[in-house]
Amino acid sequence: MDALKTSIRKIEINKKQFEEFFQLYWKRMFSFALKSVEDEDDAKEIVQDVFKSLWERRYHLHLQDAERYLIRSVKLKSLEFLRNKGNKERHHEVISNNTTESYEDNYIYYKELKNHLDDAVESLPRQCKNVYKLSRDEGLTNREIATNLLITERAVEYHISKALSVIKIKLKKYCNINIARFLLITFLYF
Repeated sequence: MDALKTSIRKIEINKKQFEEFFQLYWKRMFSFALKSVEDEDDAKEIVQDVFKSLWERRYHLHLQDAERYLIRSVKLKSLEFLRNKGNKERHHEVISNNTTESYEDNYIYYKELKNHLDDAVESLPRQCKNVYKLSRDEGLTNREIATNLLITERAVEYHISKALSVIKIKLKKYCNINIARFLLITFLYF
């Protein structure tokens, strides 16, 4: 048993040894990776990653069988590559499907809620509706609205407050409180 242990030689990796490994094993490693991933560029990148890792770990790594180590590393890197590629493709597919469905669902939901909001605004008393529209649709300040409608700024504030209260109550019929708050924030304040 001791004779067997002493006959196993640990290989320390220096620049010359690294270049020898590259010359001896590169083609075999590339062939293995190519069979696994079926793309030359990806196979080259896998082999390059293995040699890069070997070089970076050269001071801490003592090999007993360099060929076995390198081929096993390529095999593991190839499997990792395929797993990551599969995950990326699945995630991309899920995101693509969900994005399209979500966009369509959100658009329909948005249109429905926008209709309810428009109905709520149309149900406001005339002056209240005018003030609200000038504020939210036209983006005028309270002072500008007051000047245009010949009313006080305090009256403008009152009408906006009243409009928001009525709209909030009417939207609650169609939405839960969180969605109503979201809508109020989204449609009324931006």
